[in-house]
Amino acid sequence: MTSLLQLFIVIPLAGFIVSLLIPGKLETLMSRVAFSTVGLHLLSFLVFAVYWFIDDMPSYDLKDIVLFKTTGYEFFIDFYFDRVTATYLFVGSFLTFLVTIYSRYYLHRETGYKRFFNTILFFYFGYNLTIFSGNLETLFVGWEILGISSFLLIAFYRDRYLPVKNAVKVFSIYRIGDVGLILAMWLMHHLWHENVTFARLSNFELVHEHLQRHSWVGVLISLLILISAAAKSAQLPFSSWLPRAMEGPTPSSAIFYGSLAVHLGVFLLLRTFPFWEHQLSVRILIGLLGFVTSVITTGIARVQSSVKSQIAYASIAQIGLIFIEIAAGFSGLALFHFAGNAFLRTYQLLVSPSVVTYLIREQFYNFTPHAPSIEDSFPKKMQYTLYILCLKEWNLDSFMYRYLWNPLKWAGRGLDFLTVGRVILFFVPAYLIGVASLYGEEVIPPAIHQALPIFFSLLALIAVLKSFTERKNVEMSWILVIVNHFWIALAISFNEHFKYDQTLLYLSGILVSGLLGYFCLRWLKSLEENIDLDQFHGHSYKHPKLAFVFLLSCLGVSGFPITPTFIGEDLIFTHIHEDQFLLAFFVSLSFIIDGLSIIRIYARVFLGPHVRSVYEMGYRSS
Repeated sequence: MTSLLQLFIVIPLAGFIVSLLIPGKLETLMSRVAFSTVGLHLLSFLVFAVYWFIDDMPSYDLKDIVLFKTTGYEFFIDFYFDRVTATYLFVGSFLTFLVTIYSRYYLHRETGYKRFFNTILFFYFGYNLTIFSGNLETLFVGWEILGISSFLLIAFYRDRYLPVKNAVKVFSIYRIGDVGLILAMWLMHHLWHENVTFARLSNFELVHEHLQRHSWVGVLISLLILISAAAKSAQLPFSSWLPRAMEGPTPSSAIFYGSLAVHLGVFLLLRTFPFWEHQLSVRILIGLLGFVTSVITTGIARVQSSVKSQIAYASIAQIGLIFIEIAAGFSGLALFHFAGNAFLRTYQLLVSPSVVTYLIREQFYNFTPHAPSIEDSFPKKMQYTLYILCLKEWNLDSFMYRYLWNPLKWAGRGLDFLTVGRVILFFVPAYLIGVASLYGEEVIPPAIHQALPIFFSLLALIAVLKSFTERKNVEMSWILVIVNHFWIALAISFNEHFKYDQTLLYLSGILVSGLLGYFCLRWLKSLEENIDLDQFHGHSYKHPKLAFVFLLSCLGVSGFPITPTFIGEDLIFTHIHEDQFLLAFFVSLSFIIDGLSIIRIYARVFLGPHVRSVYEMGYRSS
């Protein structure tokens, strides 16, 4: 039975690969491949579930593929199946099957018909990889796939301004969750001195033994997991991204943000529950976060003028209650609540266009006065205050901009003096000196040697900050992202002695993808002349193949699991000691901004309304 777990990963992957080979004009074949893939997956699970029930519902753990192994470190793919996986698998396969059938007709003759089904199958592959993951590394592979498929679905109407802008906004929140997970993996490696599986985390004596000696590390890991879960499930202060994610087609909103992807933060908490269940402070914090989120988003949902926004905030409120249930130890109730909320929100979103049409017509004939509510018992001043706060969504967007993105932009704009010439004049000689010093590091005084990793990681952060805020030269922005990775590699090389093949593993994907992306930008510039970053250019309209190749380059440079760099990023963190928080902070912040800068370059150059008004384009507000 354990060996059959691979089947649930292979089926969606095979369906996705087949869908890529189908010509865009063959709508019927494309849709049949999609719902046949998901239908076969659902049928396979139902047969598997019968045998699993007969076998008294045991947990299965399968160590599948060892991707990289060195002294003290092993990166392997592990699959795990238990009641949590079974619930998520049933809900996911059933709802995706319904949505693929619905989308066959809903998106008929839509320009991006093939692209939509490609992305849905890619998402479904990532979803299954996540829920079957047996360790954090495998979960992170699926987590990354969900992030990029989310961006592509939100920006599905890529010739419009708002969908593209909101896709970048949502991706930026996802990136915070990604780095929270990376840091949790980093501390897990130092706590266990191995790649620990979720099956081992279920061993209370083993977990208790490790946490007894490193209680503060355990709390920090739990907090990082909570940050990742909150970002993925749109809990405070990240709640504002979910309504913005509704810019995509209604079917993708239903399956992605109404039912499945938005509940993966819940999945992360359920999967890691044995690790933090005896940390009372963490459980109280999770419960409080869920309670505050539920109260605030319930009020916001009640004053929204858009039906999709109402459903989004109502879903966030229910997920907040699920957080409370998990914190209280009611995992069975949380799973039941997840299934109910997923089915309800999918139904609501799929019928929302019809409901809006019906209500627009009915409001002229059957006016219903405002029904009494609990707020009517409040003093008028409090009523008005709460109403305005909820109408403004408690300024959650402004909060994120003021305390997170604006400080980064302010710091980056302080580097406007860096031109292409100055970047080459400073960074190239400085890096060569750093590499030369690496070979003669025994003559460097210990105090200076200890500070060099911090200094080099700070230079990496400066490079990527400049890339993130660059408004003109797209080539310089791209080069600075690559320079950022080289500085990180040098910083870690000074921090700990290890074989150079690990550095090459990390930089190999960066170098190949970076050169490919640079040549794409040069070629596009020769065709279109101006591709500055001060506006959206929409060049995917005329150059779709070039846009696809550049997207692959972006994924490779950002550490997506298509190049060895993905393993290299995890490997880099194993060489940062558990007491080097400043170094870990600089490296993780570089990774956050690196992903944002790359996706911003792609969006500005290839997405949005076309820069030339001779082409058809949507209004800025559409």
